[in-house]
Amino acid sequence: MAAAGAVSGKIIYEQEGVYIHSSCAKTNDQDSLISGILRVLEKDAEVIVDWRPLDDALDSSSILYAGKDSSSVVEWTQTPKERPHRGSEHVNSYEAEWDMVNTVSFKKKPHTNGDAPSHRNGKSKWSFLFSLTDLKSIKQNKEGMGWSYLVFRLKDDVVLPALHFHQGDSKLLIGSLEKYVVLCESPQDKRTLLVNCQNKSLSQSFENLLDEPAYGLIQKIKKDPYTATMVGFSKVTNYIFDSLRGSDPSTHQRPPSEMADFLSDAIPGLKINQQEEPGFEVITRIDLGERPVVQRREPVSLEEWSKNIDSEGRILNVDNMKQMIFRGGLSHSLRKQAWKFLLGYFPWESTKDERTQLQKQKTDEYFRMKLQWKSVSEEQEKRNSRLRDYRSLIEKDVNRTDRTNKFYEGQDNPGLILLHDILMTYCMYDFDLGYVQGMSDLLSPLLYVMENEVDAFWCFASYMDQMHQNFEEQMQGMKTQLIQLSTLLRLLDSGFCSYLESQDSGYLYFCFRWLLIRFKREFSFLDILRLWEVIWTELPCKNFHLLLCCAILESEKQQIMEKHYGFNEILKHINELSMKIDVEDILCKAEAISLQMVKCKELPRAVCEILGLQNSEVTTPDSDTGEDENVGMTHPSSTFHSNTLPTLAASGARDDSPTHISVPPNVSRLTPA
Repeated sequence: MAAAGAVSGKIIYEQEGVYIHSSCAKTNDQDSLISGILRVLEKDAEVIVDWRPLDDALDSSSILYAGKDSSSVVEWTQTPKERPHRGSEHVNSYEAEWDMVNTVSFKKKPHTNGDAPSHRNGKSKWSFLFSLTDLKSIKQNKEGMGWSYLVFRLKDDVVLPALHFHQGDSKLLIGSLEKYVVLCESPQDKRTLLVNCQNKSLSQSFENLLDEPAYGLIQKIKKDPYTATMVGFSKVTNYIFDSLRGSDPSTHQRPPSEMADFLSDAIPGLKINQQEEPGFEVITRIDLGERPVVQRREPVSLEEWSKNIDSEGRILNVDNMKQMIFRGGLSHSLRKQAWKFLLGYFPWESTKDERTQLQKQKTDEYFRMKLQWKSVSEEQEKRNSRLRDYRSLIEKDVNRTDRTNKFYEGQDNPGLILLHDILMTYCMYDFDLGYVQGMSDLLSPLLYVMENEVDAFWCFASYMDQMHQNFEEQMQGMKTQLIQLSTLLRLLDSGFCSYLESQDSGYLYFCFRWLLIRFKREFSFLDILRLWEVIWTELPCKNFHLLLCCAILESEKQQIMEKHYGFNEILKHINELSMKIDVEDILCKAEAISLQMVKCKELPRAVCEILGLQNSEVTTPDSDTGEDENVGMTHPSSTFHSNTLPTLAASGARDDSPTHISVPPNVSRLTPA
C-alpha cells in the first residue's frame, strides 16, 4: 500500500514493513515503532530514496529533504548537546545503533512561499527523502542480531534514523542502490559501506548504459570514467544538462565555468591545467603551408615478406619493411608472423632458431604463471579479495566481448575461455596493475590473429607495456595524451579549438575512449587490425595515434561548427561516429598532417617534443634567436618514403602508378625518436 501523496517517478525498489524505532527504550510500546514504506525512485533525472509512514497523507511539498537547501522545508540537524554519551561497554552493542535516532533533531527553515506545511499527525515528522548524490555511507547491523537495519549518513555528516526491516532484509535495497553507485566496505568498519570509494573506481566491469536514465549515466561518469566513456556516451543528449540542473528552475542557468569544469571534476585525476604542466608552450597561429596529398598502397603480401628473409630467418631491411606495413598494412595471412615482430615479442634481428628457442622458453613461463591461479582453491580465493575481484571483472568483461566475429560467437566458445585464461594469467604477470576494464578490448584482436594462447599472451603483454599508463589509477598517461592532443589540434586549427572551448569542450574528453583503447570501439573488427598494425610501426613519427585523432576531428569540424553543436551535441556526435569512420581515409589524412608539420619551418618546440622530432633548431614564433628561417628540423638518418607500388588515394580509389611524395631536401622525414 503506497502512502498518499507519494513522490512520483519510476519505482526501482519498494518495501513495506520498514520501521523507525522512535525510542531507544526497551519497551513493547507500539508508539515507539513507526511502520513505513521505503522506496527508491527515478524522478527528474535523479535517484531518490524515500521513506514515509504508511498512514502519512502529506503531499510531496511537506516531505523532509536532506541537504537540498533550494527545496527543503525542514532540515536534519545534528545537535552536539543532544549526542548521548556512551560508555565503552555500550559502543559495540546492538542498542547503540538505536541511539543514532537521538542524534537527529529538527529545525524549521524559512519557507519561500510564506506558508509552513501542516502535519496531520506526529508520525509525519519522521518522513524523509534524499538524493542518492548526497549519500556518504550506509551502516548495516551485525548479522544474527535482531531485525536487519540500515543507517544512512549523508555527505554533510547528517545521520538519518535507523530503518529496521521487519519484513525481509535489506539486501534487495543494497542491490538496487548498487545499480547507481559503487559501495565498498570501509577499511575501519566492515559493517559500513562507503559510497563511490575511489580504490574501486578503476576496477568496475563494463555495464550497458544504453537504457539507463540520465542520472545513472552522470553517476557512472563520476565514479567510473572508463565504463562511462566506453559505452555510455551514446545516451548523452540534451538531458545531460537537465540531469545536472535537476528540477529546480533556479538552477536552469548554470555558470559557463561550472559546465566547462563538469567532466574534469567528474573524472578524478584528469583535471587539466595546461599552465601548470611542465613544458607548456603557448601555441600561436602558424602558417603550416599546403598539405600534401597522400596515397596508400596494397597490403604487404606473404610473397613480399618472404623475399625479405635471409636463409637463417632474419628480417632484411627492417626499416623498409616497416615503411611498407605503414603504407598498406598486412595481408591477413601474414599477420600471425609479422605482429610478433611489430609488438616486440620477436626481435627483428633474430634468427628462426632463436625464435623457436624463445617460444619454448615463453611457453614454459606462461604455463607456470597460469598454474599459479589455476591451483588456487575456492577457500584460498575467498581469502584473497584482490584475485577474487580480478576474476569477477574478467568474467563480466569477457561475457561482453564483441560477438560479431565468429571467433567469439557463442557463450561457451573456446575463444572466450582463452580470453579469460590469458587475462587471469596476466594478473599473475603484473599483479600490481592486475585487471582493469578495457584490457579485454586490447586482447581480443590479438587472440583472434594468433590463434594460440601462449603467443597471444606475450603479444598482449608487449602491447600492455605500451599501454600501461592508460590503465593506472592516477591516469597520468591519459592526462598527458589529452594535453598533447589539445596542443596539436590548436596548431592545426586554433579557430576550431576556440569553438570547442566556447562550448565547454576544450578539454577534448570526448576523445577519452579513442585514446584509452586505441580506437577499438570506433572501427570494425577487421579495420582495427589494419589500424593497429600501422600504429605499431611507429611511423612516421612518435604519437601518430594523436594525429589520427586530429584527422577524425578535422573531418567532423564542418558539421560541428555549421550546426552550432553545443557541449552535449558534440559528445553525442563523436560517440555516434563509431563504426562509421573510413580507416584508409583517416590514415591518409593523418599521414598528410604529419608531412605538413615536418615541412613547417616554425614548428613549436612543444609539438616537436610530442612528435619525437629530435631537437631542434626550429624557429618558433615566440623565439627571438634570429636564426636563419630556412634552418630545418633534424631527425634520425633513416628516411620515410613511398615505394613504387600500387597505392590507394585518400578518395579510396586504387592507383597503380608509381607515387612519390616530394619533400624539400632541407627537411628530413619524420621517423621514430
